[in-house]
Amino acid sequence: MLEQLIGLVKQYAGDAIVKNPEIPNEKNEEAMAEASNTVVGGLQNILAGGGLQNILSLFSQGNKSGTSGLMQNPIVNMMAGHFMKKLMAKFGLNSGAASNVATSLIPSVLNGLISKTQDPNDNSVDMNSIIRMLTGGNAAVAEPAQSGGGGGGFDFQDLLKKFTGGGGSSSSDSGGGGGFDISDIISKVTKGAQQNQQTQAQSGGGGGILDLVKGFFK
Repeated sequence: MLEQLIGLVKQYAGDAIVKNPEIPNEKNEEAMAEASNTVVGGLQNILAGGGLQNILSLFSQGNKSGTSGLMQNPIVNMMAGHFMKKLMAKFGLNSGAASNVATSLIPSVLNGLISKTQDPNDNSVDMNSIIRMLTGGNAAVAEPAQSGGGGGGFDFQDLLKKFTGGGGSSSSDSGGGGGFDISDIISKVTKGAQQNQQTQAQSGGGGGILDLVKGFFK
């Protein structure tokens, strides 16, 4: 899942970073790593704060509003602002140049990610893989169909369909039959995301997600 996200960052970073004279070529990969870290870290912080429904709402928005519309979403706006500050502090961009990069790249990457979760012909990313990544596996998430599926975990992709108007199981179904309490699901993924953050902070050099992301650029 992380590899898919980084692939999107590389795909959309052409004009924003690679061809940007404000960012030295030797700093391109570091800037892309920061962009990837901004998206993953931002989503993880929202989830750890009990914002599962906010993330589902964001992913239901997607192509309906495009990249410009996504900037109206407070989560996306927050991520862009964070990345803008990183560009100014670490790469010396002025506020205008940093804003142009952040407001172009971050919503484009997110829109690409959202599109993948809504495309029935693209099974590389779904909401289950996103939640699994953000929680570090510390929450019971349904396994992908190609690996057997039906492992008894909760199907967040099915839940996303309700937000996008794509049907799915009723609010009293978990995807595998039987009822569920949405507040209980939120509690479990919130705790899982918090545990994952603690694990990342305690591992290696303490760089957390950024250390993990940088590994894909070596």
